Amino acid sequence: MTQQPPRILIVGGGYVGLYTALRLTSKLQRDEAVVTVVDPRSYMTYQPFLPEAGAGSIQPRHTVVPLRQTLPDAEIVTGSVAQVEHARKVATIVPLEGEAYELPYDVLVMAVGAVPRTLPIPGLADWAIGFKNVEEAIALRNHVLECLDIAETATDPEIRERNLTFVFVGGGYAGVEALAEIEDLARYATRYLRNVTPDDLRFVLVEATGRILPEVGPELGEWTAEQLRERGIEVRLETRLESTVDGDVVLSDGTTMRSDTVVWTAGVKPSPLLEATDLPLDERGRLVCHADLRVVGVPDAWGAGDCTAVPDLTNPGAFCSPSAQHAVRQAKVLADNVIAVMRGFDPVDYRHKHNGSVASLGLYKGVAQVKGIRIKGFPAWFLHRTYHMSKVPTLRRKVAVVTDWTIAFLFKRDVTSLWGTHQDLRTASSLAEPGPRRHAI
Repeated sequence: MTQQPPRILIVGGGYVGLYTALRLTSKLQRDEAVVTVVDPRSYMTYQPFLPEAGAGSIQPRHTVVPLRQTLPDAEIVTGSVAQVEHARKVATIVPLEGEAYELPYDVLVMAVGAVPRTLPIPGLADWAIGFKNVEEAIALRNHVLECLDIAETATDPEIRERNLTFVFVGGGYAGVEALAEIEDLARYATRYLRNVTPDDLRFVLVEATGRILPEVGPELGEWTAEQLRERGIEVRLETRLESTVDGDVVLSDGTTMRSDTVVWTAGVKPSPLLEATDLPLDERGRLVCHADLRVVGVPDAWGAGDCTAVPDLTNPGAFCSPSAQHAVRQAKVLADNVIAVMRGFDPVDYRHKHNGSVASLGLYKGVAQVKGIRIKGFPAWFLHRTYHMSKVPTLRRKVAVVTDWTIAFLFKRDVTSLWGTHQDLRTASSLAEPGPRRHAI
């Protein structure tokens, strides 16, 4: 009887899952192992491009990378993992349709990433939308443009206020970049309206701490806040969202407003799937790993990315930050280590000093800190685009993104709302409770 090659099961098809599978399939010999990737989506989302997809600078399909096309030598399972019993080396798979089944494996790679961190705020799950996947980005774009259409023809002041007030909660990368790009889009769209002017728009950024964009340092964070305020955006620091029931927004500083658009980007937490495993977790729900990316105390189990607590060897006592920069590099080390252990060699530790951070603040505007050098304005925006274009997977996607940028530069923005093609905004949001799968008509 022919012995089956060992199965390497990768749970998650994001940065870590895709890059780990790419490296494994390129380095493993034929029949040395079977690489299986399980994810509810059949594609990987390049999240740094979501703000530009929302603004229309990039086509939404160019921000995603199809797993089957990119990983022809891997087995792709489109479904969810409900449970992992590593003691038995079995994962319970829930396909998009049909009964759940058990999938045995020999080596496990946990790459489930993170999910939006929500709080028990009244109305949040029902009213707000997240900004973590391409569906939410394009739904937000269409929703904002439809809000402008409604306000254009509305005579009721309350209806205009609700549709012209846009609240973004969270002053990290996701919140600031999403706000800046959507604000750019909305103000541009008003040039085609008769009854709505840029001054009628109200954008509010709510941040619970005393600064925004902590990744670029306090000085650039303060500069960014001032730049946003000069654009007419209200930046409310040390302020929390208290309630958003039916669009009645209440802030901790006593401010109230009515808004049909509340975007929640206030942090992430490790995927709750980790709680359905028998693997060791820390007090924050992260998978506990050694510096070589092996799960602590568990043989044949590995982890990397936002769902893990990996020691940062360049900063003793700290853990690697949840960033794409670490995830992509960890994935390559993880794949090499898995192969090394399979072949009887010792794994190596992951070590990478963070090079810096870049953020877009809308068209031709940006901020960056690279190896201690602070960059502002157009140079930072150009650096942001250049860096992420170089990092998006596959040559085809790189060419597609540059083509989108070229078309956007040569022609006017497209401000068409295709809201009718989407489910309700709250249904599409990852903040809403998951429900049964729906079929489009």
